[in-house]
Amino acid sequence: MSEKPVRPAERTGASPEAIRSHYDMGNDFFRLVLDPEMIYSCALFEGDDDLATAQRRKLDHHIHAAGAADTARVLDIGCGWGAMLRRLVDHAGVAHAVGLTLSPSQAQWIRDSGNPKIEVREQDWRDHKPERRYDAIISVGAFEHFVQKGLDPTAKLDVYREFFAYCDSVLATGGRLSLQTIAYSERHKVLPLLEKTFPESDLPLEWEPIAAAEGRFSLIAARNDADHYYRTLMMWEQNLLANYDKAVALVGEACAAEFRRYLKLSATGFRMGMVSLMRYSFRKKY
Repeated sequence: MSEKPVRPAERTGASPEAIRSHYDMGNDFFRLVLDPEMIYSCALFEGDDDLATAQRRKLDHHIHAAGAADTARVLDIGCGWGAMLRRLVDHAGVAHAVGLTLSPSQAQWIRDSGNPKIEVREQDWRDHKPERRYDAIISVGAFEHFVQKGLDPTAKLDVYREFFAYCDSVLATGGRLSLQTIAYSERHKVLPLLEKTFPESDLPLEWEPIAAAEGRFSLIAARNDADHYYRTLMMWEQNLLANYDKAVALVGEACAAEFRRYLKLSATGFRMGMVSLMRYSFRKKY
């Protein structure tokens, strides 16, 4: 009897169903909360930036960190609603950008743009087998979903090593990877940030991506922008409150209230230094 094929949900990461339970709350709902480009990750602020400006700065930070500008092929792992893909092809001179997501609503949003330079796939990164290597890889806000809560620390690190081995295998020699993730500041879990919102996901410790990349990638830079995520979350909450009646009409009172609770709890964690927002850049060694 042949062995049962391994599904992404059995690979220690969040299942597609778990991802969809959050990201498929509805594009109309997220349009009430996010910036016009629908970017659902920490912005990068300078001075008195508004949210849209800070989000564009974040996109440009990762494009620069990955050395992606004016290249032929770039992979975005966890592409959301496609803001990075659009920035790559419309402003950074990238000929072809490929995005991976497990959310059908996100994928359809990107396809509806009809940009011939953008390709989106509803696919786990472990199942993506490109015919040619990419010149750069960017991954923003996906790393948090690669392991399930309660996984043994050794096994957890092995999953992260698998990710970097995969990036190594699909990245051109000397290519760079720009990675953004929320991370625990210490080994204990300090807030129930993911219990309801992301029930099958867990966060890395700050050092784990660096350790997992060892041997395949050289670390170029790492920065902790926890204060930037606090500011981002506060702006999302302000947007939600300004459109609260519309949000309730779309998803119901209980769901809208739970989402606000998630934003407030998360903001507390970043403000108190319990969790970090890490931005790493790596260069492939060989």
